Amino acid sequence: TVQVYQPGYSHFSYVHRAAAGLLAALWIDGEIRLVSDSSWHVQRDSSFSAEVPRISIYGSGVEVQNLTLSTHWLSSPDLENWESARTVAGSTGPIWHSQQERITPMLVEQTVSADLLEARRAAITVDQSTHPDQVHDQLRHAWHSGSIACVNQADSWFQVPQSETESTLWLFDLGRAYTCQGWAEIRGAAGDEHLLISYADKFKDGELVISDPATYCRVRPTDHFRLRAGEQTAESFSMRGGRYIIFMLSGIRSDNFEIRFHFRTAEYPLKISKPLIFENQKLNQIIEMCESTFKACLQDSFVDCVWRESSQWLGDGLIQSKILASVTDDLSLIQKLLLDPAAGQDQAGLVPSIAPGEVHAYNIPRYACMWVECLAFYLRETGDSEFLTRNNNLVWSTLIRLLEYLTDHAPKDENGLYINPAGRRHYIDWSATSQNDPHCVINLHIIIALQEAIAIADIIDPSLQNGWRAEIFDLISLCQTHFWDDGIWYDDLEQTTHSQLGSAMALRVGCIPESEHNEQLDLIIGRSMDLNDEHLENEMALASPFMHHYLFETLAMFGREQAILDIILARWGRWTEQGEVTTWENWNIDFPDGSACHAFSAHPRYHLAQLVKQGALSIPSHNQS
Repeated sequence: TVQVYQPGYSHFSYVHRAAAGLLAALWIDGEIRLVSDSSWHVQRDSSFSAEVPRISIYGSGVEVQNLTLSTHWLSSPDLENWESARTVAGSTGPIWHSQQERITPMLVEQTVSADLLEARRAAITVDQSTHPDQVHDQLRHAWHSGSIACVNQADSWFQVPQSETESTLWLFDLGRAYTCQGWAEIRGAAGDEHLLISYADKFKDGELVISDPATYCRVRPTDHFRLRAGEQTAESFSMRGGRYIIFMLSGIRSDNFEIRFHFRTAEYPLKISKPLIFENQKLNQIIEMCESTFKACLQDSFVDCVWRESSQWLGDGLIQSKILASVTDDLSLIQKLLLDPAAGQDQAGLVPSIAPGEVHAYNIPRYACMWVECLAFYLRETGDSEFLTRNNNLVWSTLIRLLEYLTDHAPKDENGLYINPAGRRHYIDWSATSQNDPHCVINLHIIIALQEAIAIADIIDPSLQNGWRAEIFDLISLCQTHFWDDGIWYDDLEQTTHSQLGSAMALRVGCIPESEHNEQLDLIIGRSMDLNDEHLENEMALASPFMHHYLFETLAMFGREQAILDIILARWGRWTEQGEVTTWENWNIDFPDGSACHAFSAHPRYHLAQLVKQGALSIPSHNQS
């Protein structure tokens, strides 16, 4: 027997309500013994609700399960009540035709322990009349309005007092964010109890932050189980994500009710074969924080944040690719990051920003430039030039079509500057940088992509380089004309802001006069070393932790390695001093649904390895392998 769960929402992980099916085969001793076909039988599991709210704008549905309706399909399926299976599509049919052999290892699931931080009781309950849309808010209000409670337990089983008017809540800490799952064993249930299981990411001012689904990301990661009488387990089908797990129990009517909590994680089997250990303990703490973040954000692919959105963002993936190469020689995740967007390239030539599919409103066109950067990085790291032509030239043809779009078809303004295509996301940075269009960063990023493409074309077709060089020359000239004025590199034509990111990228591609290099570099360094994160008018806009990656790459180009080290110690060291175990999404994450564990911000692990490789930073000889 096989259980199939189809949440039925079109979202950032590309689960759709349309065609779905099970394609399965069973080998025993090298022989195929079973295949999925019309000889199979199927039955809907009526214990799962079909109408549930989305877990967030990024994810599929929460799970609402009535265990009083569950069947014993695991032990003794009664096939008389099962229907014959219907063939949705054969193994070569349209919903399967793009299936590829897996190139990354399976995740490793294991049972782990968690610390009980606190228990509370609240005069808010959930029952069968509670609408699924209200469940997460009920838990949220119950936790914040509840009072601290003493809970009795024996041999890890919790005894819960009878109450029809109060709920009991338990909060557990896994120690850092994980792809994870909380579940519970129950015995002595009367059959009218309700258990909620929810996930959280951070504390603020000493209080747990439970997401408010009325805010931007609409996050409500709370699954709901109605219990049946007797012994049972309450366990969601899907893995979730977060650091903190909250259980809420309502409607206890049995004297002998007991509950025991369990925790499961799923982790990518990453082996760190390139350790970094310094004599400076603060650096070691920063490395540990970055590695913990990086490990937390690995699933079947790179994901940016396990709590809010387990999605493979292309921009985040470029940085994670570089971190990966700095810790291990297994680069299959980078291949996946390159292949998935290539398989989803649209008719215009743009690759999706969230691989492997497409969410048009969230396509960030300049992330396509990061795909080119990632490809060039992979080729430099591996020398695997045949990767370009494997899979029927998929990667090479994707690169050519993408560069044709950038050079010939991407929209421009009357000056010839690139502008963001209508209907696509105009994202520059999580900073005070201008969002006006045309923007210097978009134009500079296209120059970087063309520069990287020239190096790639050396392998297969150098004749393409002349046209790309001409485009670079013209675009540099245009950027110098429109964004450089009286010693300041502006972000937009209106000269509303000038930013670290814009200046760093302009230095990198050769837009700023050589006589101004040192002054611009000093300005960039000085803004990062000023630990005031608030933006002041007319001040250089501070780059987010994300875009400090581009700052560091530029500083390294100009021999400012000591500045890279100083900034990492000051800004990432501030997090370790605060006791943070993972890197934040921004310098301040008080905004709704800001994440305390975001992989993009963990790039100092890569840059510190680069400083060692370049001889700008040394590690004790007994730590070298």
